[in-house]
Amino acid sequence: VQLQASGGGLVQAGGSLRLSCTASGRISSFNVMGWYRQAPGKQRELVATTATGTITNYAESVKGRFTISREYDKNTVYLQMDSLKPEDTAVYYCYFRTLNRRDEYWGQGTLVTVSS
Repeated sequence: VQLQASGGGLVQAGGSLRLSCTASGRISSFNVMGWYRQAPGKQRELVATTATGTITNYAESVKGRFTISREYDKNTVYLQMDSLKPEDTAVYYCYFRTLNRRDEYWGQGTLVTVSS
């Protein structure tokens, strides 16, 4: 499975960005797609994931501001990020795994910078 992410960039605090990630290759029908992020000097952390069947999971820090969605026919997951804060600045990584956790894949990362 290959993951191609896009949509990062520079935005002012309070602004919005939308990330997208498309998976290609041998894709299991039952999977989890989503986003993690890693800020400078910090560990990678979960942002949001969505499993087959629209089960979603968000980090507390982004609840109410970020929305994850997916288009199953395009194997694409989106992350709509609103009301961005400087602490959201990080490299955002697209993530894919099979539901049984047998296989796991990461995208190349896209940088999101939020200026104050």
